[in-house]
Amino acid sequence: MTAVKDDLARPTEAAWDLLTYADDLNEAERQALLRLRLFMEEHVRPIANDFWDRAEFPVHLVPELAQTGVFGFGYPGIEELETSALFRGLATLELARVDPGFATMRGVSSGLAMKSIALLGSDEQRNYWLPCLGSGESIGAFALTEPFAGSDVARGLSTTCRRVGETWILNGAKRWIGNATWGDVVIIWARAEEDGQVKGFIVRTDTPGYTARKIERKYSQRNVQNADITLENVVVSDADRLPEARTFADTARVLTASRLDVAWTSLGTAIGAYEAALAYANSRTQFGKPIARFQLVQDLLVRSVSNITASVAVCARVAVLADRHGPQDHQTALAKAFVTTRTREVVAWCREIFGGNGIDLDFDVIRFFADAEALYSYEGTREVNTLIVGRHITGESAFV
Repeated sequence: MTAVKDDLARPTEAAWDLLTYADDLNEAERQALLRLRLFMEEHVRPIANDFWDRAEFPVHLVPELAQTGVFGFGYPGIEELETSALFRGLATLELARVDPGFATMRGVSSGLAMKSIALLGSDEQRNYWLPCLGSGESIGAFALTEPFAGSDVARGLSTTCRRVGETWILNGAKRWIGNATWGDVVIIWARAEEDGQVKGFIVRTDTPGYTARKIERKYSQRNVQNADITLENVVVSDADRLPEARTFADTARVLTASRLDVAWTSLGTAIGAYEAALAYANSRTQFGKPIARFQLVQDLLVRSVSNITASVAVCARVAVLADRHGPQDHQTALAKAFVTTRTREVVAWCREIFGGNGIDLDFDVIRFFADAEALYSYEGTREVNTLIVGRHITGESAFV
């Protein structure tokens, strides 16, 4: 663990931070990041491959993870210290460089579920749920995607809600919903029968009529518990409807904010693969010398760290701008599309360095390689995010 401490004590020597972005953290942020990194190294890394292989999430570690404060980062009044956008991004990166599934779990709960309530909830909802979710006492999920609605969900949402007095009746199905099998609360998005507009609801997972079935035979982010949700006449009080969620444009505000979190998660995934490849290159001997001394191996490593460096620059700048002016659709879309594409390249190059060992889970890199595929696809495919950026730079929408 000494090497881990040294990396944060001397961030300019981090193997991936060639432009020394971590130098911009203050001492309190550096210590908070160190606590998070030590937790991931000591508690998660030793079991990450095993739980990934079994397609299970180590739920027993969530209370200890919560003690690092990571669920409340970025929420005033919830987190213990005032933090910068760069710090919050690096915290997500620290989760993902050891286990992308942890970053996804936290991103779904704190980034999607919690953000929905923070942006679109009532004062009463925020006062009750933000402390619960921000402390990690409760874990949230976010249910937008459906079996037959993904990129076209803005128009194709088939889950319905119908008002009956002071309650709402929800019916429909959701798919690929992270945390849904074991979390405490799910944000359900449904189209109102009366006006056709999309509305959001806070639904406790023990509500009658709500069922979540784990999706099996999944080979990316295997430890993330994605579920198929069925809603059969689920009764929700009007007090649990998000009052500021009136149209899909309001839902999109949450997605705009969360795309940057996915970009940081993808960046951490690339770094995890790169760190594994760098360590392997220095220890693996062929033809009487470590393969790190071969030009072709160095080329793959430099190409990888170049992608990582460019991705850090994009994420850090978009994070700062989001803190100043609020997240902008085209900026977070650009970050998500760019970083996930570069990550896909990095994990392939790093897997290549391992040769045949690259497909052996004991060498770690194949886990990052596989996990990168989910990150490339969710929170808007590269193509959809490209269209968001294209609309901004041309002034013309190319959406169907």
